[in-house]
Amino acid sequence: MKIPYYPGCTLKTTAKPFEDTTKAVSEVLGIELLEMPRWNCCGTVYSLASDDLMHQLAPIRNLIRVQDMGYDRVTTLCSMCYNTLEQANQLVKGDPEKLEKMNSFMDQEKDYTGGVTVVHYLTLLKEMGFDSLPVKNPLKGLTVVPYYGCLLLRPEEISIDNPERPTIMAELLAALGATVVDHPYKLECCGSYHTVDYKEVVCEKTYHILSSARKRGAEAVVLSCPLCEFNLDFRQKDLEQELAPMPILYFSQLLAVSLGLFDALGFDQHYVDPEPLLKEKGLLR
Repeated sequence: MKIPYYPGCTLKTTAKPFEDTTKAVSEVLGIELLEMPRWNCCGTVYSLASDDLMHQLAPIRNLIRVQDMGYDRVTTLCSMCYNTLEQANQLVKGDPEKLEKMNSFMDQEKDYTGGVTVVHYLTLLKEMGFDSLPVKNPLKGLTVVPYYGCLLLRPEEISIDNPERPTIMAELLAALGATVVDHPYKLECCGSYHTVDYKEVVCEKTYHILSSARKRGAEAVVLSCPLCEFNLDFRQKDLEQELAPMPILYFSQLLAVSLGLFDALGFDQHYVDPEPLLKEKGLLR
């Protein structure tokens, strides 16, 4: 399977392990990720102002890149990138007048026709079938909680799963052999960009999310958002007196471990190192 791939900015910097493990996994699974030429930042967040078309230029320009490649689907990993691209996409698909105005703004680009579908990588895996994954190193003995946060599931129109009762990540982790437990904070916002100017808000969110997971027997949290990963992982630095350390992992990292791919895990870029836990479980060589 060949599919255009939109990395976004963070996967080239602080979330490099997310991209590296996904690329390694994709090679084994026969997914050829075609990184888009001349991609630009997605815009980071989707504008909620109904008249703010200028804010939608960045995501739509990326969809033009996909169109120029001759494809009608694009995949991405970052929850925020997925949300921004797909919300902008649905906006112009549902409003021909706005689409025409957007195309007129970008007079040096080819017109976007609205024919591209944005697919999160988790959805690609589900289409392939979680039970068909060639697991060599089952995650037996590891108890995890999936954490979805906001942007994979809200608003409902772009949700990759049931926005109130998502199971997609739990199904994947169970197929990899992990024990998956549920917890009430799996849809809670991590605090997002408040980590810059209201760190105490993010610390409070982190405490509630992780303490809830720990109370239910979880040994690690699994997610798909670089900003959530930063907040839940690095903000533990400010909660050392209140919380026992808990590893925060991208789903692709555990998928790589389960497929026996150990060379690009990137655990050294985490604040709480997942390696001791995985070695204790006999999951790392």
